[in-house]
Amino acid sequence: MSLFKARDWWSTVLGEKEEFDQGCLCLADVDNSGNGQDKIIVGSFMGYLRIFNPHPVKTGDGAQAEDLLLEVHLRDPILQVEVGKFVSGTEMLHLAVLHSRKLCVYSVSGTLGNVEHGNRYQIKLMYEHNLQRTACNMTYGSFGGVKGRDLICIQSVDGMLMVFEQESYAFGRFLPGSLLPGPLAYSSRTDSFITVSSCRQVESYKYQVLAFATDADKRQETEQQKLGSGKRLVVDWTLNIGEQALDICIVSFNQSASSVFVLGERNFFCLKDNGQIRFMKKLDCSPSCFLPYCSVSEGTINTLIGNHNNMLHIYQDVTLKWATQLPHIPVAVRVGCLHDLKGAIVTLSDDGHLQCSYLGTDPSLFQAPKVESRELNYDELDTELKELQKIIKEVNKSQGVWPMTEREDDLKVSAMVSPNFDAESQATDVEVGTDPVPSITVKITLQNRVVLQKVKLSIYVQPPLVLTCDQFTFEFMTPEMTRTVGFSVYLKRSYIPTELEGNAVVSYSRPTGIPRVIQCKFRLPLKLICLPGQPSKTASHKITIDTNKSPVSLLSLFPGFANQSDDDQVNIMGFRFLGGSRVTLLASKTSQRYRIQSEQFEDLWLITNELILRLQQYFEKQGIKDFACSFSGSMPLQEYFELIDHHFELRINGEKLEELLSERAVQFRAIQRRLLTRFKDKTPAPLQHLDTLLDGTYKQVIALADALEENQDNLFQSFTRLKSATHLMILLIGLWQKLSADQTAILEAAFLPLQEDTQALGWEETVDAAISHLLKTCLSKSSKEQALNFSSQLNIPKDTSRLKKHITLLCDRLAKGGRLCLSTDAAAPQTMVMPGGCATIPESDLEERSIEQESTELFTNHKHLTAETSTPEVSPLQGVSE
Repeated sequence: MSLFKARDWWSTVLGEKEEFDQGCLCLADVDNSGNGQDKIIVGSFMGYLRIFNPHPVKTGDGAQAEDLLLEVHLRDPILQVEVGKFVSGTEMLHLAVLHSRKLCVYSVSGTLGNVEHGNRYQIKLMYEHNLQRTACNMTYGSFGGVKGRDLICIQSVDGMLMVFEQESYAFGRFLPGSLLPGPLAYSSRTDSFITVSSCRQVESYKYQVLAFATDADKRQETEQQKLGSGKRLVVDWTLNIGEQALDICIVSFNQSASSVFVLGERNFFCLKDNGQIRFMKKLDCSPSCFLPYCSVSEGTINTLIGNHNNMLHIYQDVTLKWATQLPHIPVAVRVGCLHDLKGAIVTLSDDGHLQCSYLGTDPSLFQAPKVESRELNYDELDTELKELQKIIKEVNKSQGVWPMTEREDDLKVSAMVSPNFDAESQATDVEVGTDPVPSITVKITLQNRVVLQKVKLSIYVQPPLVLTCDQFTFEFMTPEMTRTVGFSVYLKRSYIPTELEGNAVVSYSRPTGIPRVIQCKFRLPLKLICLPGQPSKTASHKITIDTNKSPVSLLSLFPGFANQSDDDQVNIMGFRFLGGSRVTLLASKTSQRYRIQSEQFEDLWLITNELILRLQQYFEKQGIKDFACSFSGSMPLQEYFELIDHHFELRINGEKLEELLSERAVQFRAIQRRLLTRFKDKTPAPLQHLDTLLDGTYKQVIALADALEENQDNLFQSFTRLKSATHLMILLIGLWQKLSADQTAILEAAFLPLQEDTQALGWEETVDAAISHLLKTCLSKSSKEQALNFSSQLNIPKDTSRLKKHITLLCDRLAKGGRLCLSTDAAAPQTMVMPGGCATIPESDLEERSIEQESTELFTNHKHLTAETSTPEVSPLQGVSE
């Protein structure tokens, strides 16, 4: 904001790793030298007390050894330092140091030195008060109108004001309704203490009212006032400022005007003696400290305000007169007379940067040298400019805005999965049952070309797979270094992960400062979560995969999962997942088909995907490139919808449990308030079974919390199973309609948009919105359908019927020739010349019902492959041994 910086006159850094706050800085002639020069007194939370008298040889010099008059370690943290007439019998200035449990008053004196090292300063303890309560801050002044001496008032953290008449303790009073202490100041004009309470209102208390109120040491003022003994402590005036205060200053630069300045978190206020607002100013930046320091013109006051943007603003009332830049964030600011500089601004940061500065500018003595004038050839400049523009245009066309560089230029990442299990399993705290849980080691290797610092490696696997360590940090201090880290992966819970693929992500910054991210994927072996099992001839769920090549022996595809090597069993194989689920894989002897069957629909996904991947690898090794898989059966939508309904039911149950838990928590707090009121009453009334009701409500809260935690665990497992079934559906749709990789990616983006499922944003509403968009754009038939409003809002629906209708309609459109795309003309009407045409998107419930009936006829339940019917049925797998 400012073109000017604070002119550094003298600066130093105090200690190492010390902390300071607004009460740790004071300026005064503490040694009573009488020459009108102030000394800088600084105390730290580490207990160090320092006194400085700066004498820079030239402007901007750092601290010299002779500038430090005194440094002493007082052991206890110093909360505040003040200078005043604190010793009886003399009007000399003394130093008051406030600790958390002690108030000490010292005399600072100097002895003339006989050598070149200068004078010698020392402090002497005059008296101290041990505090019964932990102190927060203090203020001083001529309380009650006394002459020639200053009294001290200390505020404790629990809201008690303790008044000390120099060497003796006077009295203590609790402020009514005090919760947290605020800034405290004393107004000599009105003889009152002004503070800001935790209710965010400025409060003023007369000293006379405090002195004659009930003694706070008994902490029974409420009961005594009811009995009529003592005098009630009442507030003189209050003003609600609506925010917490950082500091209070009371200034009176002439006898006729006195103002109370309050610095808030967003505003600063100027109040009259009676609490009325003179003016207020809304601040643009968050303030850190302030100081009203003088009155230049009649009726106005100048104020220094430091903020967290390293700025120091000078206001004349509400008008900004000057803004200057500081090298640190000030937490305390004072103005004094140092050496020969009057009006020096002294600032202190929370980490010990102490600076004396002044405002204004220094004249620059530099004069720019004259340059030789020469004539410019504008034709040559124009030609050069056109050539440069041509080069820039070609670069932008070929490389884009950012220059393209290979990621491997700076760092290479590779992953290697061990072919064997760990000799000693690293699995801990597993919940898989009686099966021994193996672990397998994965090694990630990083090799750098240039110096890289703070390279972070993060590894991710699908739950319930877990890692022994998932975060690593590297420092590549020299080029061409190679670092290898290893970790183990194992299955922790008794359900199946959605994928066996892991992802290693490396983030770093190039030497130029540009952040980069590199990913390296690795695939875990199936044997990590699966064991050989007994094949089953019957199952509730079956799918059949067709291929264009002769069947391959399952023993060669899955060499580690064969229970026996009998030739009669080469076309059937059983798998048992850790946790109990079983899957059977059958290969036809005569046809080119494979069947996967299981009692759980979602368990088919991993084995089906593994089968297709291993078939592709097998034929690639044979040099066959035209291998393809397809799916010609009916889409198992009904089984998929059952998993959707189960997941949605758990979400609804979680919402109901959260509402019940909230109600019981409100009831529990209400009963606690009733009991607390009864216990506080002087003549307690009968509890009327409130204790029994409290105990019962507590048990209900615990039971509901346990039920909610159990439901969340079930919901997480259900979401994992739903993701597995969704992967299987995407795979079957892709094989069924022979979708390209781009079209399959669109389906995955629509059906698997979330990594985590929450109550605020769940899978059902997100997928419904995505499918609705596809039906309106690339799968629409006419502009009329594009104009339809599906009103898909991202909030939890009432049921899943709408989502299931849209999924059915999506499959229907794909079956009739619709194609997925995200190009700019995707929303244009598509003319699909297919038998039967393409059904329109329903505009009413009646049309939705008709399409639902048509889709139900088209996509029948796939369970008929295993159900016994009265009509003979031809098995799609001929030659499979039964």
